[in-house]
Amino acid sequence: MDFQLSIINGKTVNDIVRAHRAECIDVVEHAYLAHARGQAINPHSYFLRFPEKPDCRIIALPAFVGDGCAVAGLKWIASYPGNVQKGFPRASAVLILNSYETGYPFAILESSIISAARTAASAALAAYWLNGQAREAQVLGIVGTGFIARYVYDFLIGTGWAIKEVRLYDTSPAESEKFKSTACRPEHHRSVTVVPHVTDLLTASDLIVFTTVASTPHIADPWLFDHNPLVLHISLRDLAPEILLRSQNVVDDVEHVMKANTSPHLTEQLSGNRNFVTGTLAEIMQGQKSVSRSRPIIFSPFGLGVLDVAVGKWVYDQAVAAGEDQRISDFFYETVR
Repeated sequence: MDFQLSIINGKTVNDIVRAHRAECIDVVEHAYLAHARGQAINPHSYFLRFPEKPDCRIIALPAFVGDGCAVAGLKWIASYPGNVQKGFPRASAVLILNSYETGYPFAILESSIISAARTAASAALAAYWLNGQAREAQVLGIVGTGFIARYVYDFLIGTGWAIKEVRLYDTSPAESEKFKSTACRPEHHRSVTVVPHVTDLLTASDLIVFTTVASTPHIADPWLFDHNPLVLHISLRDLAPEILLRSQNVVDDVEHVMKANTSPHLTEQLSGNRNFVTGTLAEIMQGQKSVSRSRPIIFSPFGLGVLDVAVGKWVYDQAVAAGEDQRISDFFYETVR
């Protein structure tokens, strides 16, 4: 029995993801379909909160992916928004992968990048399927121009999306300017503009990405979406229930997204039912449900642990094959009974 433990650092994860974005999206698609077929286990996430730090949390996401993968794991991810003012990222995370056969951990991976990559891959996958399987938009609007936004943008551009214009908005204009100068690739667009008001972005964009740290809805006017855009509501808490009630709503998992005061959760509380949910992304991909551009389309993914485990195992396999993991042979001490 091999009891080695592989450590995979952030640079290695980053290099693998950046070199293989399309493959990462395929891994996420496979995980979504495995989850829909009952070939994965995704318990509810567990939130550790602090009364004296209400904006901070650490979340545990356990999961198992079968269907040819056969690996379990746990992502432990912290969100401390105040870190940004200190000059380092809001989120930090590790992912532990466990053997399905023995239960022993066989890998620990830096996971803020895995988390961002699976989130961006999920967003790009949803954008493709909800946009009529086309990779094009007239105007991409990004609300919240931080770490996750950069990954979503990279995954869209890196997989061949044709986007004529980009509009950026952040509560900190300096963050939007930084995103424009360091993340955007102007050669792919006719223009990249930082807008002073979020309404200017929303009404002009046909593909909208929300990647904020909002804890309560801050967009309340349904008329802002009268042009029926496709909205990737990644941060989950930006939109008032009144907007969702007038839209087609696609989620990753109905049970998971209806908690923690997400916008879908608030909409359920207001309406008293879940009839506003059109279906899951897996149902769209399998042709069981459909959407049209007759109303706004909103994708609200809670973020499933099965995606972290699937992407983590894929990264692990790539790293081991390239000899880029750091192996500890004596991590487990008593291995004989």
